[in-house]
Amino acid sequence: MIGAGPSGLAQLRAFQSAKAKGAEIPEVVCYEKQSNWGGLWNYTWRTGLDEHGEPVHCSMYRYLWSNGPKEGLEFADYSFEEHFGRPIASYPPRAVMFDYIEGRVNKAGVRDWIRFCHVARRITYDKATEKFTVIVEDLVNDREITEEFDWVVVASGHFSIPNVPEFSGFDTFNGRVLHAHDFRDAREFTGKDVLLIGTSYSAEDIGSQLWKYGAKSITVAHRTAPMGFKWPENWKEVPILEKVQGNIATFKDGTTMRVDAIILCTGYQHHFPFLADDLRLRTKNRLAAADLYKGVVYVTNPKLFYLGMQDQWYTFNMFDAQAWYVRDVILGRIQVPASDEERRADVKAREAAEDACADSHEAIEYQGAYVQELIDLTDYPSFDIKGANEAFFEWKDHKKQDIMGFRNHAYRSVMTGTMAPVHHTPWKDALEDSLESYLRTEPEPSSLQEAS
Repeated sequence: MIGAGPSGLAQLRAFQSAKAKGAEIPEVVCYEKQSNWGGLWNYTWRTGLDEHGEPVHCSMYRYLWSNGPKEGLEFADYSFEEHFGRPIASYPPRAVMFDYIEGRVNKAGVRDWIRFCHVARRITYDKATEKFTVIVEDLVNDREITEEFDWVVVASGHFSIPNVPEFSGFDTFNGRVLHAHDFRDAREFTGKDVLLIGTSYSAEDIGSQLWKYGAKSITVAHRTAPMGFKWPENWKEVPILEKVQGNIATFKDGTTMRVDAIILCTGYQHHFPFLADDLRLRTKNRLAAADLYKGVVYVTNPKLFYLGMQDQWYTFNMFDAQAWYVRDVILGRIQVPASDEERRADVKAREAAEDACADSHEAIEYQGAYVQELIDLTDYPSFDIKGANEAFFEWKDHKKQDIMGFRNHAYRSVMTGTMAPVHHTPWKDALEDSLESYLRTEPEPSSLQEAS
């Protein structure tokens, strides 16, 4: 297995669950290049390269809060209530989410299956022996290790290698240019005029953070269409950037403005340099990832699996559904079609179904149905997919009503049926993002002082 983020940990939990129920499981080895588990949720202040000279995996930043309701991602076998001992609000910050992710795998006792600070360098497949050769580097001891495996699961994610376009004048811009991957602290931009390029979730959320922590103005440049939310007064949307000269940005409609910093919210690449060409997934960020039977089995080599490679409404529990399915293929409980043609027909059908979705509501239902499809094939605990879809629908409606206030709403858990409490402090006033601050039952002191 490559990667011990949410997808990789889901796979470890799937095997541990089968073992706890008496199944014989193969030797499971997980290689993780970071020194701890959690993937993107394992925050670091570092950008660029880490202490070993490896590209930093983290795309998280201080003060990040979940941008979707936790009720849509809750583990079916480990609820938020079980972990925290009580219901918590619907939009946890990063530290709370990391604590929840860690709680389940600590309970499962799978840490010994992970080799930390081991980065995959090369994976090849020998058709004659039907085995994979995996070459990894032990970063701490500066040595290379070669091992053979019958199956490989790629769970390294696809939100860590930035897509970085260039615009005319970047080389002489009198400010800072960075990708969202390297954004760490909104306070760096307090009092500044910031330009964001792109209309993804990164642009929406980083812009919101900048507003919350006192940026002078936020401008978002779009290539196709604006996001269209009801933004604060110091926020505007403009056509795509054409060039910068000094600190002056010129946009496609000919308008100009002075900016202090430019943040590229331009997405990420599916990037697997450690895989041989014939094993490497090549797909766009879409709900029906290319070349993956059932969304996980590599079409041309059914002994290779990819987890979490889709664009995502569902996250943690979808990774679980995928991991349980992959586990059962490896254990021989599920048979994958023998021919490439049958496997590829499944991919084509999924792509066509996604293309037929008329709007985001249908896309959510499409992915919910996919999660249900996989759950129905395994012993992963079933849950109320329709209820989870409804939480996503409400979330989207709340964003349309108030993009800076949608996190002040609460939703019902589809695992326990419990209604989440409203958070003690409105999101715009909750300047702390620590576990301790979030789990308090009273507003933050700063908010109390402002109210008095």
